Amino acid sequence: MTMEAERTLREEELTELGELAAQLRVDSIRCSTKAGSGHPTSSLSAADLLAVLISRHLRYDWLNPRNRASDHLIFSKGHASPLLYAVFKAAGVISDQELMDTYRQFGSRLQGHPTPVLPWVDVATGSLGQGLPVGVGIALAGQYLDKVPFHVWVLCGDSETAEGSIWEALDKAAHYGLRNLTVIVDVNRFGQRGPTELEWDLDTYRRRVEAFGCQALVIDGHDLAAIDEAFGRSRQATGPTVVLARTVKGKGVPDVENKPDWHGKALKPDMAEHAVQALGGVRQIRVTGPKPEPAPAPAAPAAEPPQL
Repeated sequence: MTMEAERTLREEELTELGELAAQLRVDSIRCSTKAGSGHPTSSLSAADLLAVLISRHLRYDWLNPRNRASDHLIFSKGHASPLLYAVFKAAGVISDQELMDTYRQFGSRLQGHPTPVLPWVDVATGSLGQGLPVGVGIALAGQYLDKVPFHVWVLCGDSETAEGSIWEALDKAAHYGLRNLTVIVDVNRFGQRGPTELEWDLDTYRRRVEAFGCQALVIDGHDLAAIDEAFGRSRQATGPTVVLARTVKGKGVPDVENKPDWHGKALKPDMAEHAVQALGGVRQIRVTGPKPEPAPAPAAPAAEPPQL
């Protein structure tokens, strides 16, 4: 499934994106239930965002993860690893068997939080508030040092916005005019211990983001067309963009949707089976998103070592 990002979505493309989002939800449920642990509801809320991103906006060379021109995808909310690994399956770089049989198993590369043992993962993320500062550093290097036209996409959870590191990162992103940075905040209003500080007060989120000098785009995080438009605008922006996506935790599974007591809990097998069937069953959709632009060759090292 290859899509262009510079035009309005057609009805059949919206259908394809909906099917991909359903697959990401199904696979997030399946692997976490098989493991008996994980964060499926945190993955379900962001599935629509990732379906649009990987299909239409993430310019990535999946077969060559060392391609320096590829975009960067950072899960600052690393606990949503079922969703990230479901993305890797959709991209064809891990198998359904690896997803199902090894997720959160001892010695597996599909750990509870993503780590660079996987070649498509830039940085290990676990403690909230870490991923965005790293994303700012990567964006700085791309825009000013290496001068490579990649874009950095950072998925954050709303609980992370209680961390000062998030706002310091946004301050520096705005100060340096990082037009190659898009922050996607999954505002599903529930954290580990209940409702977040701002819950669904998107206007306050917007005013805070703008106060730090970044462009804020407030959207319905389950409206595929709105997501697509926001991502398209962010790539054309002249500075950093923060997409504030209002989502529902556990979206797609009525038994757990918008309920505070399902954070970090895998669905029981019978509940998972019912949820998978309600979402249309297991799929094997493969995604071929847009390719990265060619990058300039890296500067040659100096002929002589520096004299210190």
